[in-house]
Amino acid sequence: MYEGYSLGVVVPAYNEEKLIAETLESMPHCADRIYMVDDGSTDATRLIMERFNHGRYCVLSNDRNRGVGAAIVSGYKKALDEDIDIAVVMAGDNQMGVEHLPLLLAPIIEGRAEYAKGNRLSQFSHCRGMSNWRLFGNWVLTMLTKIASGYWAIGDPQNGYTAITREALKRIDLDEVYPRYGYCNNLLVRLNVAGCRVSDVAIPARYGNEKSKIKYRTYIAKLSFLLLRDFFWRLRIRYLAGILRRQPPYKWKTDIERPYSAARLSPRSRM
Repeated sequence: MYEGYSLGVVVPAYNEEKLIAETLESMPHCADRIYMVDDGSTDATRLIMERFNHGRYCVLSNDRNRGVGAAIVSGYKKALDEDIDIAVVMAGDNQMGVEHLPLLLAPIIEGRAEYAKGNRLSQFSHCRGMSNWRLFGNWVLTMLTKIASGYWAIGDPQNGYTAITREALKRIDLDEVYPRYGYCNNLLVRLNVAGCRVSDVAIPARYGNEKSKIKYRTYIAKLSFLLLRDFFWRLRIRYLAGILRRQPPYKWKTDIERPYSAARLSPRSRM
């Protein structure tokens, strides 16, 4: 439990045999459940996960490589089945430091957001370790995601260090979330349509021995098309559908707050 809330951590992994054990050993003590999701790995990732498969650890497995988005959705669904209050994503490559978890959870615990995400671009010092090409690609995708999602104050949408409430997960169609890299951008669009508040949290980049599996040349082009599609989908659902029903569109105070009362997370008995 964390501040009276049950906490689940989703750990998606694909061919992470070199880093998955270190990642799992560093899981926060306050987490009630650790959902280890093997996304069809062809190396020893699944075997290493099985060594941890007891107590609060739970192994989930995809029969083939479906993509990081699909792996995270598998963890989200299990968290919903087990009535977890807050689900956090910490990737299997050990890039997400547990020391920053309280910062990530604060907007949710304080009732300011239903979804919190890390932002490595908020401070120059937090970008150390990121290549110029990665910084440029992230800047382009940040601008496109702002337009597609309607969350104009967010940055670093590619950051996978996130926390989401049970209520927010219930308000989106998890089966429709984009299954591969780009899920985090697509999820922001769906959260906007669901009327969820989103909060950015300044968290520094953390790079070690991991190697990115993203091919940025093709990734940026493919994701740009996805965001264009998502932009028109959001307009159709939030505005055009309302006009046809003669209902006014949502009016937002800011891009991270909505004027009507949010479904608040109900804390369990505090410990």
